[in-house]
Amino acid sequence: MGALSIWHILLIVVVAALLFGGRGKISGLMGDTAKGIRAFRDGLKGEDSSEDAAAKPLPKDEKDSARG
Repeated sequence: MGALSIWHILLIVVVAALLFGGRGKISGLMGDTAKGIRAFRDGLKGEDSSEDAAAKPLPKDEKDSARG
């Protein structure tokens, strides 16, 4: 009872193949989740850089041209 039989091993292999297999639905979902997390991180980095750009004072030449 304590040892794994061939059926247990086959079941584990099938589940692993479904989760991490080539073009399965779950592996596609995992890939999409990873892309979403990367996009979220890039968005956070983009907000930080835009805040830094807004906080920097403009040089005198750019201030004059911005006023019109």
